[in-house]
Amino acid sequence: MDCQEIINQYISSGDTVIPEPEAQKICHQFGISCPATRLVTAAAACLGAAQEIGYPVVIKVASRQIIHKSDVGGVITGIQNSAQLADAYDRLLKNVRERSPQAEIQGVLVQKQAPKGVEVVVGGLCNQQFGPVVMVGLGGIYVEVFKDVAFRLAPLDKAEAGRQLQETRAFKLLQGVRGEKPCDVDALCELIVNTGRLISVLDGIAEIDFNPVFCYPQGCTVVDARMVLKPSIGADRKTKCAAVGLQP
Repeated sequence: MDCQEIINQYISSGDTVIPEPEAQKICHQFGISCPATRLVTAAAACLGAAQEIGYPVVIKVASRQIIHKSDVGGVITGIQNSAQLADAYDRLLKNVRERSPQAEIQGVLVQKQAPKGVEVVVGGLCNQQFGPVVMVGLGGIYVEVFKDVAFRLAPLDKAEAGRQLQETRAFKLLQGVRGEKPCDVDALCELIVNTGRLISVLDGIAEIDFNPVFCYPQGCTVVDARMVLKPSIGADRKTKCAAVGLQP
């Protein structure tokens, strides 16, 4: 199944967000690196997936109703072995059921834990006035605290992505501070370009949120990939009719 078929499938089923494993498949088609990830629905499968991927791993809840997983205890990091994983699996499900009882849990994502790097956010959106736009800035929790982001129209080339990056505070961190090695800015610029190409080429994606992206002296990787879909015509019509009390 190609990228557009994945998007069309989820739009037609009324979903608003592409599940992370499928979002990663789209990323890979556009040359965007992500850690190995498996979706499981049982504890035994979780242990098997971790064995296949290799420790350390992270586990994350998979639910259409939960966008910010950490807010409901739906992310556990730093799992080093099978005993820790068995405990973490039960604890994660307990957290989510207590804090978000209305959410339907599709399963648990088992992901290879990426080494820590400089955290940036790379995103994209389809603006009604300007069309596809790509964003970059300080990532992790800092994107909400400092709102240090820069925007460009997409698609764009690596030179323009470099100029965009230089407008952010993240650029100084990427150059290395307090004796740390500088990050691979060229690889990050390529990721920005590929994100712009993705949001420009594919129909049906309203918003892309890669946060955090870990940047290293060699390469960078998208640790959390979220893609929000545009509503289908039918779904959009139902929403508008419901708002004014009419039948679609």
